[in-house]
Amino acid sequence: MDEEEFGFSRNYFLAKELGGSRKKSTQKISDINVVDEQELRAATANIEPKHEKEIEALINGYKSLYPKWVFELRCGFGLLMYGFGSKKSLIEDFASAALTEYSVVVINGYLQSINIKQVVIALAELLWDQLKAKRRNASGTLPKDQQPFNARSMDDLLAFLNGSEVDEKDCVICLVVHNIDGPGLRDSETQQYLAQLASCSHIRIVASVDHVNAPLLWDKKMVHTQFNWYWYHVPTFAPYKVEGLFFPLILAHGNTAQSAKTAAIVLQSLTPNAQGVFKILAEYQLSHPDEEGMPIDELYTISRERFLVSSQVTLNSHLTEFKDHELVKTRRHSDGQDCLYIPLATDALEKLLTEIS
Repeated sequence: MDEEEFGFSRNYFLAKELGGSRKKSTQKISDINVVDEQELRAATANIEPKHEKEIEALINGYKSLYPKWVFELRCGFGLLMYGFGSKKSLIEDFASAALTEYSVVVINGYLQSINIKQVVIALAELLWDQLKAKRRNASGTLPKDQQPFNARSMDDLLAFLNGSEVDEKDCVICLVVHNIDGPGLRDSETQQYLAQLASCSHIRIVASVDHVNAPLLWDKKMVHTQFNWYWYHVPTFAPYKVEGLFFPLILAHGNTAQSAKTAAIVLQSLTPNAQGVFKILAEYQLSHPDEEGMPIDELYTISRERFLVSSQVTLNSHLTEFKDHELVKTRRHSDGQDCLYIPLATDALEKLLTEIS
């Protein structure tokens, strides 16, 4: 047994040694001849749907649950829909058909950025309008020195939605969140605000998730006390037509926005000093659009003045990283010296600077 283990260990290290001595391939993913993104999207849009009758029967089965879902919302539960396929149409049909007694606010979590405070302000203004209409009909009074909601803090807005200033418990707003696990809502702070919103006495929430790790966004308190989720497995097998518009397709040449987004992801994995050097090069390229690139000596001088590098060796290590990720390329200037340039269009470069700032 000992000899077998020794032989296995010896073969393992021998294989590692031989593997390290082999010549590395010079091929890159960028060398693959992939289809244009627009062509790929057009092709996927023309795919004929299958099993239409079975899917229709499935959706009708979900629609028969609408009264049950409304009852659970009234009981204070939040509804969380999960399962394969887009749930956008199903949830919107539920809202339009069964939530006619409520005001409904929709958040499209699949968008890349969402201002959660603007959402809370909109909810507070909607609740205030409901209260004014109700008090007007009941000849009641509301405080006249009402502070504008856009001037209030998040804590004040959440307190208002939780009924600290409102007595009427039948004034309820339903918040529909498509993809509560989407990129615009995925950070911890936003999820905390959404959980606090869901626990407010005048708010009910209906949401969907698609990411396999979505439950990791919440702790036990958020799940059972604040969101108070009632989970529903509702696979629709519907294509993610709308949601997919905001995500780059795999194996497709991207557009300007996609190129800037990809470069931003790479830069965010580098050190702050490396990002600073890249910013200097980007700003130079934008301010000198007619030049062939930025001389390496000039980049070194400015980087050293800003304490981003301490020597030419440090700068070269940053440039090597940039070149390995194809963020920066080199070409020969007319006077013979090497210049650096970023292979992105002007609008993409401006968008990239905004992303990493």
